[in-house]
Amino acid sequence: MSRIADHLANYAAYHRDGRNVATHMLGIPLIVLAIQLLLARPVLMDDPTPVTPALAVSAMAVWYYLWLDLRLGLVMAVLLSLGVVLTEAVAAAFPASRIVLAVGVFVVGWVLQFIGHWFEGRKPAFFDELVSLLIGPLFIVAEVLFALGLFPALKQAVAQRTAAQQPPARRQAA
Repeated sequence: MSRIADHLANYAAYHRDGRNVATHMLGIPLIVLAIQLLLARPVLMDDPTPVTPALAVSAMAVWYYLWLDLRLGLVMAVLLSLGVVLTEAVAAAFPASRIVLAVGVFVVGWVLQFIGHWFEGRKPAFFDELVSLLIGPLFIVAEVLFALGLFPALKQAVAQRTAAQQPPARRQAA
């Protein structure tokens, strides 16, 4: 459990303000879906299942999540698979506007991220650790599962590791 708890705690240390977490709850899924939509074409193979860059990248992310934690990795596999199916359908239905839609959703997602970090008074985690770009979606899913009372041992381990990290000084109001 230490690998997953360490990653989630490091990410949580950048997300102590509830408003920041709230913006991430919407922003991160938007970013993930936008990336999947951007990568939904071209279809590389179509028999029996369409294989696209979105499917390949999502599969690589799932492999990493499974390596970190089997149970959370399986949840992420389901969610990312649903995202691939949804974005493949959108790409097929709106081929001419797919890129504009994806870029718009991507920008909105990132604006939400930076608004959240303005509340936090701290830069996003990925400025210090690029792996945070993969941990963000996992963090959001874990937070939802923790709120539902699931994975209590992991929640406790993450909380203990996060508490041990010194929060940075907050920026001063002008």
